[in-house]
Amino acid sequence: MSLLQVRRDRVTFRLAKPAVSGQIRLRLVAVSLVLAVVAFALFCVGMTIGDVPLSVSDVLSAVFGGGDSGTGYIVRELRLPRALTGLLAGLAFGASGAVFQTITRNPLASPDMIGINAGAATAVVAGISFGFGGGLGTTTLGLLGGLLTGLLVYVLAWRRGTTGYRIILVGIGIFAMCTSLTDYLLSRAQITEAQASIGWLVGNLANRGWEHVVPLAGALAVLLPLVLALSRWMRTLQLGDDVAAGLGTPVQPVRLGLLLSGAGLVAFATASAGPVSFVALTAPQIAQRLARQASPPLTASALTGAVVVLGSDILARTITASPLPVGIVTGALGAPLLLWLLARANRSGSGG
Repeated sequence: MSLLQVRRDRVTFRLAKPAVSGQIRLRLVAVSLVLAVVAFALFCVGMTIGDVPLSVSDVLSAVFGGGDSGTGYIVRELRLPRALTGLLAGLAFGASGAVFQTITRNPLASPDMIGINAGAATAVVAGISFGFGGGLGTTTLGLLGGLLTGLLVYVLAWRRGTTGYRIILVGIGIFAMCTSLTDYLLSRAQITEAQASIGWLVGNLANRGWEHVVPLAGALAVLLPLVLALSRWMRTLQLGDDVAAGLGTPVQPVRLGLLLSGAGLVAFATASAGPVSFVALTAPQIAQRLARQASPPLTASALTGAVVVLGSDILARTITASPLPVGIVTGALGAPLLLWLLARANRSGSGG
């Protein structure tokens, strides 16, 4: 026997065999589909921009193996890796931001704010400054730095368990320490080393190759399903630890799994594209308001992150004569939203 109920913008279903029940939010599904279409359109348009202008039809033909050999080389070897890196990094940043804002119950919590991006940046700058970056590469250094920073935040926030409040406070402290250490390393580095570091620190999709795409795609293939599997407990964490535990949620294991998965997503994204600022902060908030949800929706947040990164990359290459790093555009767009969130938190009495 099965049950199907339709109420306003949601559909509730319950099946007897197999024993499955759930709820489909129609507005959330519609928003996610629109975001997916917009992300795909920006993905294609981004590959038309370059020294050799191409049409969208030329790009699509080359991606699927058609067209002449010259166009195929330009698209598949030069532009497709950049576009895929931006798309995948945006998905990772958006999903990670939704995870951190949910487990901390704070719209200002994101990997940018609690030090994970800063830890990855410190590791890369240290490798370039001390000369061991050439062997490991910025991708590996950024990955190790981000993962170790996320684990350090969790360990230092532990006191018979962790809370979102302690994670944020410890993360802000780690962020300040990593930023200071990065600034010190840059001040002691040679000019060429400092230039190489700064080129990565701002977040940049230029000169991305398949060596940046493959690790990030593999990470998303593993970590996104893990986050989706844990997401059924994310809503109960919004109710507070005591209520979540009373509802049967294993609070600390779920929070640790989500934190490490979110840290892994942002670490791989940062390792491939650099610490692109404000995407993990803004994408979940935009998705939450578009879908009219009480908390950031995971899938819509990931798709919004992809739209933000791909759209910002197109702006970065078209608004000035010389292309800008994508992180400059996301920072310029994200800073006003951060100020708005701070002002809104203070007006509602939650900003301290």
